[in-house]
Amino acid sequence: MKALLSHAPGGPETLRLDDLPEPEAGAGQLKVRVHAAAINYPDVLIIEDRYQLRPPRPFAPGGEIAGEVSAVGAGVEGWSVGDRLIAVPGYGGLAQSVAIPVTSAFRLPASRSFVDGAALLLTYATSIHALYDRGHLEAGQTLLVLGAAGGVGLAAIELGKARGARVIAAVSSEEKAAAATKAGADATLVYPRGPFDRDGQKALSEQFKAAVGPKGADVIYDPVGGDYAEPALRAIAWGGRYLVVGFPAGIPKLPLNLTLLKSCDVCGVFWGAFAARDPAANAAHVETLFRLWDEGRIAPVVSATYPLERGGEAIAALASRSVVGKLVVTLD
Repeated sequence: MKALLSHAPGGPETLRLDDLPEPEAGAGQLKVRVHAAAINYPDVLIIEDRYQLRPPRPFAPGGEIAGEVSAVGAGVEGWSVGDRLIAVPGYGGLAQSVAIPVTSAFRLPASRSFVDGAALLLTYATSIHALYDRGHLEAGQTLLVLGAAGGVGLAAIELGKARGARVIAAVSSEEKAAAATKAGADATLVYPRGPFDRDGQKALSEQFKAAVGPKGADVIYDPVGGDYAEPALRAIAWGGRYLVVGFPAGIPKLPLNLTLLKSCDVCGVFWGAFAARDPAANAAHVETLFRLWDEGRIAPVVSATYPLERGGEAIAALASRSVVGKLVVTLD
């Protein structure tokens, strides 16, 4: 089978399309014929050895897939060859076949395409866990979303609106502001690109404060980090929740006196660990996501697709932080 492989640490240009033996479905596993694999920020990190998961090389990146079962391992019940599914295996998705634990698989309805299915789980499951479990977002509250036109950002907008919140979307361009508005944001702000000096951070903080209003943001969803984090935290409401989701702009250092002055919480969001520790709660969230999708209240935005041999280009595009929504590699 064909696979796009990382043989040594490096950027997307180091990936090579090679042949690998077909995997086998071991005990408790499903062998999946991959039809589509979404690209996410962990794919940028994992090939450079900057992610918490470091697979033995050579390996294929691609942590989020959609496909159909081609073999069922020993001890697996309820699944048959030909069943359609989505899953987040962590890596291995940029290959024509992959073996995954059955516990990571969720059924994909026949009415949904493999491309859209591949773009759902990681971003929306992360965002629903962040907003509902960690952020305790309630109807009528104000939600500030940074990086609001990326995959997790658009998901946070839609899920915030589904919860009945007022959503303020912070983005880096007018094009991204239009995408955030289309996703349902009540208001948008376009911030400059960092890094920022102290005056720049102060100006950004005033921009956030003006956008969220005098009471501040009850929940701040931050998948960006870097120099954007402290200015956003300064715009939080009394008793607010600041959600730490990711760091493509760098790992920030927050002055903890701000948490005292606002009596606010800084909450880490690690969806993968949550799903492993509480699979029943995660499955309930996924069921909610499919219901909201059926109701038309959420819908993955796929801005471009790439064939397998150009999967490295998709990872490079995502690393540039210029992408709206999701990128998907197709293997059909």
